Amino acid sequence: MRKILLAVTVTMMGALCCLTGEKPATGTILSETSVSCGTKKQGKKESTDLMCQQYKVQSGTTEYQIRQQKPSNAEIIPPNTPIEYTIDKNKMRFKANGKKHEFLVVGTAAVGAGTN
Repeated sequence: MRKILLAVTVTMMGALCCLTGEKPATGTILSETSVSCGTKKQGKKESTDLMCQQYKVQSGTTEYQIRQQKPSNAEIIPPNTPIEYTIDKNKMRFKANGKKHEFLVVGTAAVGAGTN
């Protein structure tokens, strides 16, 4: 009975935290690379590779790999650009250099604490 009560309490507290709204986190863009993100057909036998920008964003103890959703949005964001972001499901929304961007999160990694 105590376990059920504890589980219900934890679930209610988690739901309450989600309802309060998410404050943007801060991070820094570390690097940019171009990766293949599909092909474009130009006839029956010809096709062209489409390239998308993929960035590494570091925030506190997490490093994210994010990729632009559409190849047409080809604005390059320079490294060491500070950003404020929010994550909703698999999308990272952030503001950099006064413009809003939305990227897909394609990978995450924990940043090591370092060695002493």
